[in-house]
Amino acid sequence: MSLLIYLLLGSIVGVLAGLLGVGGGLVIVPVLAGTFAIAGFPAETIMHFAVGTSLATIVPTSLSSVRAHHKKAAVLWPWFRSLTPGIVIGALLGALVADQIPSDQLKIFFGLFELIVAVQLFWGIKPHATGEHHGPIGKSIAGTGIGLVSAVVGIGGGTMTVPYLLWNKVSTQKAVATSSACGLPIAVAGAAGFVLTGWDASGPDYSSGYIYWPAFVVISITSVVFAPLGAHWAHKIDGVKLKKGFALFLFVIGLRMLLS
Repeated sequence: MSLLIYLLLGSIVGVLAGLLGVGGGLVIVPVLAGTFAIAGFPAETIMHFAVGTSLATIVPTSLSSVRAHHKKAAVLWPWFRSLTPGIVIGALLGALVADQIPSDQLKIFFGLFELIVAVQLFWGIKPHATGEHHGPIGKSIAGTGIGLVSAVVGIGGGTMTVPYLLWNKVSTQKAVATSSACGLPIAVAGAAGFVLTGWDASGPDYSSGYIYWPAFVVISITSVVFAPLGAHWAHKIDGVKLKKGFALFLFVIGLRMLLS
């Protein structure tokens, strides 16, 4: 049953990534949390395993996405290089912070974050472009904040990186492409942090720290395989209506995380 869930989850996440350009963590974390609970994972670390495993799955999907965007010359590598040091520090700090938060409280934080993202997606809220580019210190602070929050909730950071880049008057296409590149250091540093912080935690077989490898392997493979299908559909489906539908879906998941 768990294997079937991982296969279905990876397929859905891959299609969503290609269709909407959104990271899968917002879907992966709650589904894994429920699956791990049914599978009998330690109650005090269920959310930590869900978040850590989600971050690990972002590594291969981000690599695939970055490769595609780079071919189109859409990634702003100077921005990537400026944000990455702060992102890495923030993601490692995020793993440390998450390790100190009880699983139930981590679930509440995730639920609230998901509700915020749902509202932003539904209403299409975008920051007003200032036309002013932050200097090295500003970019380091922004990168640290993006990395920290992303690691705590197990996402690739697109919901924060894209608005930040748009605020700095980067075009939407290049903001999305650059954000996908920034998801890689978030995922690598965050996953490494969850391996280290959870090294002594009690967990199931085939796990390292807070990463459960069977789920990682199946979700990663299926998401990469199904992403092109979503990209193909993206040209045939009304993206605005689809985003509103996805926002409602996230809103329901967020409420469920808060109330369960």
